[in-house]
Amino acid sequence: MTATLNTPVTPVTDRTNRLTSTKKGGQMVADYWEDLFTARERGKQIVWYNGGALNPIFQAAGVAWCHGEAFAARLAAQGLEGPAQLAGAEHGYNAELCSYSRTHLGCAVLTVQGDEGINTGVVGAHDQAELASRLPAPDFFVNNYAGCSTGQQWDEISYRVFDKEVPIFNISHPFLWGNKPDSGYLKGEEWESASHYVRDQLLDLITWLEEKTGNPFDWDMLRESMTYIKKAAELRREGLELCKAKPAPATFWDWISAIAPINFLPGNQELVDYFQSVRDEIQDRVDKGISGVENEKYRVYFDGIMNWNKLGFLSRKFAEHGVAVLAGRYITNAFWQEPQLIDTEDPLLGMAQHYLLCPTNHGTKTLDYLTLRDCEEYDVDGIVFHSTRTCRAFTGPQRLLARSAQNNLGIPSIFFEGDVADASFYKEEILESRLAAMLEGIDVKRTQAS
Repeated sequence: MTATLNTPVTPVTDRTNRLTSTKKGGQMVADYWEDLFTARERGKQIVWYNGGALNPIFQAAGVAWCHGEAFAARLAAQGLEGPAQLAGAEHGYNAELCSYSRTHLGCAVLTVQGDEGINTGVVGAHDQAELASRLPAPDFFVNNYAGCSTGQQWDEISYRVFDKEVPIFNISHPFLWGNKPDSGYLKGEEWESASHYVRDQLLDLITWLEEKTGNPFDWDMLRESMTYIKKAAELRREGLELCKAKPAPATFWDWISAIAPINFLPGNQELVDYFQSVRDEIQDRVDKGISGVENEKYRVYFDGIMNWNKLGFLSRKFAEHGVAVLAGRYITNAFWQEPQLIDTEDPLLGMAQHYLLCPTNHGTKTLDYLTLRDCEEYDVDGIVFHSTRTCRAFTGPQRLLARSAQNNLGIPSIFFEGDVADASFYKEEILESRLAAMLEGIDVKRTQAS
């Protein structure tokens, strides 16, 4: 759980050619967190939320926002999740609990137990330096989690940690089973009725926020924010499409680095400019034949939530083998991935639909359709499944998807165990041996076909 318990890893040669434009996104994210850490000093009310990207609504309501998974991922990416996870463990949260929620609930525990009192931030002074965080305590909780029972209870448990004294609003999301005759991706009666059901709850949330903040909701701000987000999402989709080129100009790891901006940063011109620069750099690479991986030899699909403790390491590991990881359920089919659904003049329905499109909120029929579609369009040689130890919602259908890819497309796959925010579950030897075996199998298949 702490850095000293992490599995030792072998250094690998860096054969990646990461996009330079994503570095700007890192600075934008750092600036966002710094702004949030000082929000209380500027008189801002603060909401802690989880799940789908409600930030445009919070932006229009005039409150500062903290996305729970994002904060847990940030701590893990910086190797700073240990104190919060230990606090959660001492409070009784089992190590098999979603490590996103375990980290964030640990932060809540530390907030309540903080040495300096509840208004000083998530942690007491002795923990602040180690966590490098000054996350302020919440004024509200809002839960917007689809497709995951833990996520749907996450803020409810946080509410209890704060002795039920912080107001909470829960949005309910129907699971899209996709088993009715007319059901399909983005179509059918199930899709339409669920979309309007969630939209109506967003209207209730806005009324609730007006009551709690004492301020009228700024509908013009919401339309403006969603106009910027839609444009950024369109540029992101264009960039993802360009990555179907051979050699691939950018990889899954570049897009992982670009998740935070599209997921929770404010909708504004800076966000659009950022994704314009990402898209333009990729186009330039396509024009010049520049590859995201030195000597691309294999093309792979990645299924699973990112192991944030290992982002840089895994990008180098796959590149060392000449593997371009191109697409994945976590980036290709999440984060405002269908911008054509957004009506910027009346955006709530399109927002509700994107919350329902969480990649853990589909039945296997739709997941199978999306996975096979992406594998064909990106022309991949194999699939790597990150069997995320504490995320059952994501790992549940993976064996079925692997079998379908093998049976329908002849694509092999491997599984390796890890986690989103707990490095202790990662087993380097397993990934290395299974990846080498799959690549050898692909070589044999190519030789037989030649």
